Amino acid sequence: MVTGATATIVALLGSIAQPPTEAGQVAGQAQAPGTATELADAAARYRTAADTAARHAAQAQQARDAGAAVLAEVAADRVAVGEIATAAYQRSADERWPLAQLSLHSPGTTGDVLHAQGLAEQLTDDRDARVARVASAAVRAAEYTDAATAAEARAAEARRESGEVLAEVRALVTDLDPLTAASWAGSAGATASPAQAADNAAAVTGWQEYLTRLAVAGVTPPAAAELADPDSLPTGLAALRDAAGTPVPGVALTYAAGSTITVLPAETVAAVSAGFALLGRPYLPGRSGPDGFDCGGFTSAVWAHGGFGLPAAPAAQWAQGTPVPEGQLQVGDLVFTTVGGTTVDDVGIYVGGRSVLSASADRWQVAVREVPDLRAAVRVTVPTGTPAPLPAASPTAPTCSAPVPAPGSDRAPVDPAWGGFANGRIPADQLCSIGYPHRLRCDAAAAYTAMSAAYQATFGGPLCITDSYRSLSAQIDAHARKPRITAVPGTSNHGWALAVDLCGGINRFGTVQSAWMQANAGRWGWVHPDWAQAGGSNPEPWHWEYGALA
Repeated sequence: MVTGATATIVALLGSIAQPPTEAGQVAGQAQAPGTATELADAAARYRTAADTAARHAAQAQQARDAGAAVLAEVAADRVAVGEIATAAYQRSADERWPLAQLSLHSPGTTGDVLHAQGLAEQLTDDRDARVARVASAAVRAAEYTDAATAAEARAAEARRESGEVLAEVRALVTDLDPLTAASWAGSAGATASPAQAADNAAAVTGWQEYLTRLAVAGVTPPAAAELADPDSLPTGLAALRDAAGTPVPGVALTYAAGSTITVLPAETVAAVSAGFALLGRPYLPGRSGPDGFDCGGFTSAVWAHGGFGLPAAPAAQWAQGTPVPEGQLQVGDLVFTTVGGTTVDDVGIYVGGRSVLSASADRWQVAVREVPDLRAAVRVTVPTGTPAPLPAASPTAPTCSAPVPAPGSDRAPVDPAWGGFANGRIPADQLCSIGYPHRLRCDAAAAYTAMSAAYQATFGGPLCITDSYRSLSAQIDAHARKPRITAVPGTSNHGWALAVDLCGGINRFGTVQSAWMQANAGRWGWVHPDWAQAGGSNPEPWHWEYGALA
């Protein structure tokens, strides 16, 4: 029996009360080998090209700004040169050529004449210097213009490449059969607390059951372009209508085995499946993967797997999508959380019921979470309409539902307390294993596991660890044995399950292992606190923390 979140998703995706007016089945297609892997590879290539385009565009703008500043200097110098020239033409011949007034018969005037000559030469030198600066600045401005033009050309080439990759992805998704998508969605092997793992599993199961229904019915999701117009759908599909009877663009219905099935676009199936496959990846501010994500970076990365290039900023995603009227929300739509109903703060992918799949800071990782308000939503697969007035611009970056600066950010230090638990008194079921007997908060555990895998690829073995979460009793024991190098029980950062002590060379300054950590750990949100650095107040090369902890 299907219950809870699974039942909600299955009901949303697969159970509509009345059959469509035009019913039938859509013939399935043969599965292209490795389509899911190809999609993931193509999405990574898109992100590289998009990042390259953004970098070159930024360089072009910097060059344009620098050129504009130089031209402003040129304009000021030209005005000054003009004023000097005007003043010179207005002076008398004696003022312009003071030396002509020297006379053997009036030796007493020689000093005044020479003084006047000096002033005239000073004005001339000032004019000549400004003229030279104008000429030099004009050359520099031209160089900046050339640099901007070259950077814009490189950006355009990268944008062209990213567009070609997205077109390649959209072609690939039509070969992604539902069963392969279902397998892909369940491939995360996510690290999460038991309660969060249950929510995640329920959502994944509901999605897989929907995809299985499609496969059994022989339905291969069509391309989004084929579903954009409810009045012109592929054979065998009918318009999905809301409670008022209004056709819903971007989705359709078909009839099979005595019931109706909602048919989502192939791009949506790929994006949602890719999103579920990323469950458990850590929340890292400003990241779009692959090691971690923030909320906008996650939705951007996921939809790249569906062949749509979204900016990473949540507000920009809103502007690029088509607003979804109330009552027409569908799986795959982007749902936004706002502050005061006006400013976007978070975004996730709708997966049914009141749930979204997101990389939100309050869950510290990619996870399924419920949101109280689903009204602020856009559809990615429908040609962009005019966005609703929401959201307004915000003077600050979205926090992705973070009540405080998040782990892995360069803001803070932050209070490490979380979940309402006291230091060293965190229940075991709220932590995740990183290899017996070590445990961390689940997002830190996921980040640690990914970092350890990268370390192993370099050094041939995983990270060597001696300590992680330290319960209050363990803190008391450690402090009794090593009072000079351990914190007072109840105050250790190990008691928040956000710190580790490492070995295997990392525990000594100047080793290649220590250098690797210094260069790479930040990719996964792990930092070496200032006090533990070689020149810090209490040097500990082995001690690393997830985020800048207070």
